[in-house]
Amino acid sequence: MSLDDWLEQRGAQRRAAGLERVLRPRGAAPDVLDLAGNDYLGLSRHAQVTEAAARAAQTWGGGAGASRLVTGTLGLHAELERALADFTGHQAALAFSTGYHANLGVVAALTDSDTLLVSDAHVHASLVDACRLARPAALAITQHNDLSAIAAALRDRHQPRALLLVESVYSVLGDAAPLAELAALAEAHDAVLVVDEAHAIGVAGKDGTGLVASLGLAGRADVVVTMTLSKSLGSQGGAVLGSSAVIEHLVNTARTFIFDTGLAPAAAGAALEALAVLRRDPGLAHRTVEHARRLADAVQVPPPAAAVLSVPMPGPAEAVEAQAHLLRQGVRVGCFRPPSVPDGQSRLRVTARADLSEADLDLACRLLGALGEFS
Repeated sequence: MSLDDWLEQRGAQRRAAGLERVLRPRGAAPDVLDLAGNDYLGLSRHAQVTEAAARAAQTWGGGAGASRLVTGTLGLHAELERALADFTGHQAALAFSTGYHANLGVVAALTDSDTLLVSDAHVHASLVDACRLARPAALAITQHNDLSAIAAALRDRHQPRALLLVESVYSVLGDAAPLAELAALAEAHDAVLVVDEAHAIGVAGKDGTGLVASLGLAGRADVVVTMTLSKSLGSQGGAVLGSSAVIEHLVNTARTFIFDTGLAPAAAGAALEALAVLRRDPGLAHRTVEHARRLADAVQVPPPAAAVLSVPMPGPAEAVEAQAHLLRQGVRVGCFRPPSVPDGQSRLRVTARADLSEADLDLACRLLGALGEFS
């Protein structure tokens, strides 16, 4: 079969299943109320953040110019890493060009043939791919937030080492992991807990410091955190947070760090300033959570752990139709369908922002509350 024939066959299968995806470029100025993106604190357009991005580009250039271990480590990177570690209570941090790279890098670098990976079934695709790259490490996938299954996998393993992979706040359902219990299991079974805090840092926990820090788990030698700079911090990039020993190991072994060009100066500058804005105004995190709870009340779903809430739909067609209906009314929401959802359930994904006005919230609540006709 030729490549063109194969591509046409696969495309026809996607269309028949209602799973076709297309790119829809948007303009620079918002034309509708955006409840689909991940700019939780509304900082991507904050004047101080965009000015910091511009200054960084003018000072350091349009790009880092090389990989971090050649000449691509800038003073700006070191400043950002110190600020991230200080904010989250970890000993050290390492910036990557994306959060995806951070997850790929940390899992592959911390595993070997004597390691068992225990992964929650709902982890992000970047952690799923990280497990694939980490072979020959063994892999056990457990049901979502199933502490007994996790305990059994850790207890019954024959490998001397284990990594437990979870998200603190899950990106689709918006629910939280039982981190205190997971940390206790990791300690009891001599495992390392790797927590993706992409959807928590900046929103959840005390003043947006994330759930790991708020539970007193930051700084533990058996806890490693990954995060993104592209959500609450309104920029682009990712980071790993942990002990100095973990960061030193990543610098020497994480392929997505070693062989990748350093984080662009504009992104580093924007993230650093966004973090400073959040520290000056921790109310941003609190407002985001409050807005998320109001939206959840409107659609009668449980209050989310941070900014993300999930609205189940009967199937892919209904989800697409409901999303289009809301867009015609001036509100953009996310539409998640298989295979992008870990449980096979099509749903609308709605995200709150700190900068939503009362008028925005009233409109969103009214329209979301009328979605019953699609379910």
